[in-house]
Amino acid sequence: MTEDVNPRFEGFDQWSTRNAVHAMYEGQLMAMAAIKPALDDITTAADMAAQRLGKYGRLVYVGAGTSGRIAVQDGAELGPTFGWPQDRVVFCMAGGLEALTVSSEGAEDILHDGANAMQNENIGKHDVVLGVAASGRTPFTIGALKQSNALGALTIGIANNSNTPLLQEADHAVLVETGSEIIAGSTRMKAGTTQKVVLNMLSTAIMARLGRVYKGLMVDMVVSNKKLEHRAVNMICDIAGCSKNIAQSALGEANLDIKTAVLIALGESLQNSSYVLNQVGGNLRKALVLVKHV
Repeated sequence: MTEDVNPRFEGFDQWSTRNAVHAMYEGQLMAMAAIKPALDDITTAADMAAQRLGKYGRLVYVGAGTSGRIAVQDGAELGPTFGWPQDRVVFCMAGGLEALTVSSEGAEDILHDGANAMQNENIGKHDVVLGVAASGRTPFTIGALKQSNALGALTIGIANNSNTPLLQEADHAVLVETGSEIIAGSTRMKAGTTQKVVLNMLSTAIMARLGRVYKGLMVDMVVSNKKLEHRAVNMICDIAGCSKNIAQSALGEANLDIKTAVLIALGESLQNSSYVLNQVGGNLRKALVLVKHV
């Protein structure tokens, strides 16, 4: 359906810019509405992914063309936002990462390249592989999921067409039926929008289940500049109920680790703060219970 020509838009190139922009806006609203039927599938996939990842698993993003670029964008944001280790995210894009900026569309047709990529990355039972393809028929992505299943990984397929091989191959299928595009086949439009939103929801839910969010705050955020340092100090103040001076000092002592700084601001030593967090897998809520501050 994503490749169909919609008769309503056959004269699109002759419309006024205003009418064209309004039509595109309406299309985006329709795309967002199409996500609602998939919410339960997204929920289940996120819960299963968090369980599978545990302390060692990797998130593996697989795609081609527009879908691959959107997938890489989601994975690239996990480090700065949630402190997700760089060695626990893998990007497998048809045509290699060069295809992020220079189109390599023919690479998506080679099924065994996707399979080989999973083999080369030593995909295993702790890993979660997310395959994204608007059509649901991209050979590279299907090959990657098929091989990942054989290697024991958990697989999630995200597509915009029903009854397609990608969804059938995945352990958890997320279907968002966006239908035809205003410009036939231009899946960077409605389909691309839903892929970005679904991936955002999935990865954020996974990170929350893994304890990388506390009271709606990015407590595993990487403090890499002055703006983020200011944000981190405010987080510590909010959670520990302390002054900015104490929060700033604690953040410095904790080597810019927000969770550790919270415990220090509450009166714990650096050594004990690190020990407690290690005991609970970095979960701040559980750590606060152990040190009896909640």
